Amino acid sequence: MSDNLHRSHKLASPPRVKRRKLRVRGTDVTLLEEVRRAAMADLGIDLEFESLDFLTCQHRAAMDPGGYDIYEQCFHNLDIVWYWGALQPIDTERIAEWGNIGDLAIEGGLTRYTWEGHGDAPRRKLYVQPDGMIGPQPMRHISMLPTAHNVDSFGFDRRLFGEEEAGGASWAWLLDPRARGRIALVDEPAIGLFDAALAAEARGDLTFGDIGNMTVEEIDNLMILLESLRQSGLFHGAWVTPQEAEDMLHNDRVSVQSMWSPSYANLGLMEGVFVESTPREGYRAWHGGASLARHLSGAQLDLAYDYLNWWLTGPAGAMMARQGYYMTVPERVRKYLSEDEWDYWYGGEPARTDLPGRPGRITVRKGQRRAGGSYRERVSRIALWNTVMDEYNYATRVWKRFIARVNGGVT
Repeated sequence: MSDNLHRSHKLASPPRVKRRKLRVRGTDVTLLEEVRRAAMADLGIDLEFESLDFLTCQHRAAMDPGGYDIYEQCFHNLDIVWYWGALQPIDTERIAEWGNIGDLAIEGGLTRYTWEGHGDAPRRKLYVQPDGMIGPQPMRHISMLPTAHNVDSFGFDRRLFGEEEAGGASWAWLLDPRARGRIALVDEPAIGLFDAALAAEARGDLTFGDIGNMTVEEIDNLMILLESLRQSGLFHGAWVTPQEAEDMLHNDRVSVQSMWSPSYANLGLMEGVFVESTPREGYRAWHGGASLARHLSGAQLDLAYDYLNWWLTGPAGAMMARQGYYMTVPERVRKYLSEDEWDYWYGGEPARTDLPGRPGRITVRKGQRRAGGSYRERVSRIALWNTVMDEYNYATRVWKRFIARVNGGVT
């Protein structure tokens, strides 16, 4: 009997401790593998990332709130998800760095006196109001924790357009006949439609009472103009993912197109030829963040707050910086960047050395300077934010029909 007891003791193994897990639904803007690995290591948890395109992510976040714990997207995608009751308020008293979040998210600009731009500036959707809706009146509870953000423009071929003038390039170049047949737009109605609107206004074709909240008539006038330009052969196509934009560029099919920051690190043979613009009319900006699913409670809610707080501690912000994005608590990010990286990405200074991007890759070559300059210079020139307008459903329908024709589809 003693031998059997001894064998049982030897065969027994300690109980396995199941690691806690969070499910994050978002886009490839922030759901990077290196972010996932760093967060798992720092928090001692498992993370499941579900990366979707913008419209699919927004739709699934609204209609399937039980399928995720954290929703990561942008403030302009928030209204619909909040309206369907998929999210719960975030208590700012549980956010350790709340008092250090930059004024761009809280005030709408670098100071409360800075013009915040048209459209969905994060401040306008940040706070949970007494009636449960979201709005600008400061409250203890917020709808989304502001995290990564940036200002976007377009890229252009210097061989065709030459060098930018002292005041920068013009959004009009995005609809310039010199690039006929070699122009691409981004297929996202809350983004690409506004790139086209900024270009149309810069060309003098149209004016808008409020470009961030167009009327049906203004949307129709814009689509009539774009369809006329399409029939003249102006456009090459439209893209959904940054990879599609890069493929058009690598295959020498475009001379000017909407483009996002990480793609300028993937220019290949077009490096030094295709460059990021500094639009003199101002940038189109976006602000990302993270929200809590409505079903979270107890220990799982505590874990979700740990994850939200981790985003503001610095490591994630450094990874975002190497993508060309900014973070709402920059001083925490600074500790995780080299001095050369900080001076380039945030300071706008020429790179003193080659700088890394995603693991194993060089993003910036020695001597390069970031288009538009420093963080302060860039975000002080916001004309418009990515936006879901009052007439969003109508704008989406007509935009999708137009893009189908641009890409050679059947209307």
